[in-house]
Amino acid sequence: MADPSSYRPKPGQIPDSPGVYKFRDEHRRVIYVGKAKNLRQRVANYFQDLANLHPRTRTMVTTAASVEWTVVSTEVEALQLEYSWIKEFDPRFNVKYRDDKSYPYLAVTLNEDFPRVQVMRGAKKKGVRYFGPYGHAWAIRETVDLMLRVFPVRTCSAGVFKNAARTGRPCLLGYIGKCSAPCVGRVTPEEHRELAEDFCDFMAGRTGTYIRRLEKDMMQAAEEMEYERAARLRDDAEALKRAMEKSAVVLADATDADLIAVAEDELEAALQIFHVRGGRVRGQRGWVTDKVEAVDTSGLVEHALQQLYGEERGDAVPKEVLVPALPEDTEAVSQWLAERRGSQVSLRIPQRGDKKDLMVTVQRNAQQALGLHKTKRASDLTTRSRALEEIAEALGLDTAPLRIECYDISHLQGDDVVASMVVFEDGLARKSEYRRFQIKGFEGQDDVRSMHEVIGRRFKRYLQEKERTGEWEEQPTDTTADGPAPTGPAPGPVPALAPAAEDGEPREDDGRPKRFAYPPQLVVVDGGQPQVAAARRALDELGIDDIAVCGLAKRLEEVWLPGDDDPVVLPRSSEGLYLLQRVRDEAHRFAITYQRAKRAKRIRSSPLDDVSGLGETRKQALIKHFGSVKKLRQATIDEICEVPGIGRRTAESVAAALASTAPAAPAVNTATGEIIEEDDGGSS
Repeated sequence: MADPSSYRPKPGQIPDSPGVYKFRDEHRRVIYVGKAKNLRQRVANYFQDLANLHPRTRTMVTTAASVEWTVVSTEVEALQLEYSWIKEFDPRFNVKYRDDKSYPYLAVTLNEDFPRVQVMRGAKKKGVRYFGPYGHAWAIRETVDLMLRVFPVRTCSAGVFKNAARTGRPCLLGYIGKCSAPCVGRVTPEEHRELAEDFCDFMAGRTGTYIRRLEKDMMQAAEEMEYERAARLRDDAEALKRAMEKSAVVLADATDADLIAVAEDELEAALQIFHVRGGRVRGQRGWVTDKVEAVDTSGLVEHALQQLYGEERGDAVPKEVLVPALPEDTEAVSQWLAERRGSQVSLRIPQRGDKKDLMVTVQRNAQQALGLHKTKRASDLTTRSRALEEIAEALGLDTAPLRIECYDISHLQGDDVVASMVVFEDGLARKSEYRRFQIKGFEGQDDVRSMHEVIGRRFKRYLQEKERTGEWEEQPTDTTADGPAPTGPAPGPVPALAPAAEDGEPREDDGRPKRFAYPPQLVVVDGGQPQVAAARRALDELGIDDIAVCGLAKRLEEVWLPGDDDPVVLPRSSEGLYLLQRVRDEAHRFAITYQRAKRAKRIRSSPLDDVSGLGETRKQALIKHFGSVKKLRQATIDEICEVPGIGRRTAESVAAALASTAPAAPAVNTATGEIIEEDDGGSS
């Protein structure tokens, strides 16, 4: 625990300008980010008598070891920089809302030649128009099914679309009139795009125009005694009305607004957002957060606004945002929202009428969400705690293993050997800490040797990080697979390690989350006695004796400990065994996903890739001229020179590269034994 007076800035050192400040711990990790109109006044508040500070603030300042700040021109810039740093550094003492689910959106891919209507989750993509979020995907599909009668926009995948275009036959929706079938040319690309834009206009709330137009066309068809067409138009209008009825009118003035409500107690807060467009509720979502900093309702609202609109532009930011309490600097937040929208945004508390009544409903939803979250979390915490206690008891650990790392090796008949590392903290997967490894020390299949290499590499980096941050004074003299470990203190400053694409080296010493900085209490390996012994040996060679190791064998789900001849058998109903199985299965999934991706990349490679100076254009020209790598391999240098852009020296390099690579084995039909002749288009 640090004494805040030990790093308190000198009087007059802090400027009295707007800015953003960061508190760092002894390992230079950023633990808190804040902003201020006046940095001197705000930062000085953290260095008063500890007894006068909020308990959470007291914990933060005693965990910190330094404070630094950045001066900006305006409060709006401070707001934006604070959001950016919270997102970048992920400080442990800042409020961070977490979605309680991945909400589905109705998306229209206007960035494609033939826009598609579909359900999308996750990060938003450029050029795609989003509507929602919706509580359930089936709600989107019901709405789309009704609207396709009037706006028959494409909904099929790229594969189905290409297949229909190739065969000249549309899919079922094209036959029943729920798709305009642009794949077979029933409509032009321009006509189909117009349909997609009309679909978007209707979903955006401009509904009256289309319904009135359908009703007018229906009356005209009836007058002309085209009764079948009139009946179809009548049904189309009814379908649009039913789609509208699924989102009832809540604001009579057709307002576009987001309503935000907060329910909180001393430890947690729940947030509910209703997205109202054209006077109708078009989407709803909810977040929960731990109150890890001393923050009131206005502070929670400000954090919510940053997370809601920090990545949004244009119409995604509504004209009006209704909140239960205004942020501390309302003017700066309103200006920030206006900049993101491109026009004025009204940020206010509803005082009367329909908007206040709707805010009561949103508030009630927030209260129910907080209650439900507490009920679920209490149950989950109890189960996870029991699982960790059972593991500690079965393995003879002094304390419950709050951080567990699991390793698995994956390969295909000795090729593309890779390993995975997954992390569970407090019984929950922490995917941001997952890491992947390529086996570099040898070729071929040897799971035991691979496990030894991976464990050694991971914990060697952990020791490097400890040495670099000054957490230790000396290391043992044992040798590792990569050479002898250093003894005594480092002879000089250890250079910052750059992040690696697959091995996850520690990052620069800038406060961002480190990759190998935190040791686990338990290492789990996928396998039995040999794998466990290899992992233990790797740790012993590095002088690490305070990390427990066990293995989980798939066959009988037995738990193996180093040096034991008999396994530990946990009851099948054990929560501890269930947690170990989940950790092991997640490591296996992560490893095999990486191995398949690596194998696919290798299969797609071509011997032409190794020819120096041969770019993609000339490679394609060679393949197009000869038809395949197989036929190119059979060509003479003079024949290769006939390809436009290929000189004699390049032709000689191509011929040499192809000669040094053996042709691929012929494919065999396993049913008949017949050898299949293939003309490979880009690989060999």
